[in-house]
Amino acid sequence: MIRIATGDDAAAFHAIYLPHVLEGVATFETVPPGVEAMRERVLARLEQYPWLVWEEAGAVLAYAYASRFRERAAYDWIAETSIYVRPEAQRRGIARRLYGALLDTMRMQHIYQAVGVITLSGTTSVAAHEAMGFTPAGVWRQAGYKLGQWWDVGVWQKALGEPANPPPPLIPFRELREHPAWQARLTRAD
Repeated sequence: MIRIATGDDAAAFHAIYLPHVLEGVATFETVPPGVEAMRERVLARLEQYPWLVWEEAGAVLAYAYASRFRERAAYDWIAETSIYVRPEAQRRGIARRLYGALLDTMRMQHIYQAVGVITLSGTTSVAAHEAMGFTPAGVWRQAGYKLGQWWDVGVWQKALGEPANPPPPLIPFRELREHPAWQARLTRAD
């Protein structure tokens, strides 16, 4: 089942995210945020952007969310995406379906570009993004230092639609989530 995240999911998100903070480079965060900080992140992000969950038999197996790409107003129609999947749930198509639901939601918000930021080599993440239609947009050389070495970061970009000129205002997720068309699309995604 795909559903909207809640603050009550914070412990499950923390458990999925923690190994990436401590042992991996999917995130450049180096200090675990804690469950309460995860709860605050979820609730704050849901005001403007989607945060979706893949749940089976009451267990959170994956989550995906969008976030503001840059602070300037001209960037309102582009968002950065992130997805994390529990290791035992990988290679089951969950990421593809969850990411698809996230991108569909972003389209409905009038977001025209999605950006995935991937620590390189990140071959699994690169393949997953390219399978979703993302294309390489550039590399930030030696962008982050973690686990005793410098890492390059690749940027992948996906057009979510033809941008209008002028563009309509972004629809905050807090408004979109109640819309029947979004509810119907979410049901079809899972």
